Amino acid sequence: MISFKQLTYALAASNTLHFKKAADQCHVSQSTLSTALTELEKQLGLAIFERDNKKVLVTPIGHKVLEKAREIVLHIEALQDMASSVQGPLSFPLTLGAIPTIAPYFLPKLLPALEADYPHAQLNLVEDQSHILVDKVRRGEIDTAVLALPYNCEGLLTMECWQEDFYWIAPVDLFPIQQQEISSEDIDRKQLMLLKEGHCLKDHILDVCRIPAEAEHHGFAATSLYTLIQMVRGGMGTTLIPAMAIEPLITQNPELAAIHLKEPSPHRRIAFVIRPNYTRMPCIEALIKASKQALGG
Repeated sequence: MISFKQLTYALAASNTLHFKKAADQCHVSQSTLSTALTELEKQLGLAIFERDNKKVLVTPIGHKVLEKAREIVLHIEALQDMASSVQGPLSFPLTLGAIPTIAPYFLPKLLPALEADYPHAQLNLVEDQSHILVDKVRRGEIDTAVLALPYNCEGLLTMECWQEDFYWIAPVDLFPIQQQEISSEDIDRKQLMLLKEGHCLKDHILDVCRIPAEAEHHGFAATSLYTLIQMVRGGMGTTLIPAMAIEPLITQNPELAAIHLKEPSPHRRIAFVIRPNYTRMPCIEALIKASKQALGG
């Protein structure tokens, strides 16, 4: 009889197109996963995957099988969710995604708050860019994701938990005495360094500052806020970061200062993204409550 584990292994293999990575994702040995998939194909009487020493490919019929497998897994997880809802929020494992400009600053605050209120909560964490996380939520590969709005989440529900503004980061000697705010017009665009394409924070900054994408002048683009801060420390330019990143990034760099960006607030909104038919809504409500407490209100 086909098992839930076989379907889970098959979906992991189709996502990674690599048996070793799929086995690591499922927390089993590669031989265990490979044997289970071979037995699944034998039970079905068809080949789901093409294999060689270098790569794994999904066969045309395999795509159809995996699509049906994904539906079955979602239905089984819904049954598990019903059981967990009876036992209380976060009684069963939950997979939470977060984007790189939120995860390192938000999760260290959220997890202790959850530990205090829900000591038995089990969170599996995934960090990736917005478009990947949104697709994973839609496909049922993760339960929910924390994103920065505005962002296109068509077909999904967004539940906001926080709002924040951006701050201009520059060497202290560039700041006029007692200056509290700066407008986007007063920032030298030729010195402004931002994240590379694909990070929604960059799009939010360009939108708030009313800077056309083609009007960017600085030739450097980073993949993390930490790298941007180090470049500012090195005298390569200035940058903008969200409020939640100030404490971990700036407090250890006394040679840098942060000044509020004087543009209409909020500059970005933080929200949990879920499927409309998600059955563990009390878990999301618990996460939102803990998030507000962790972030300060």
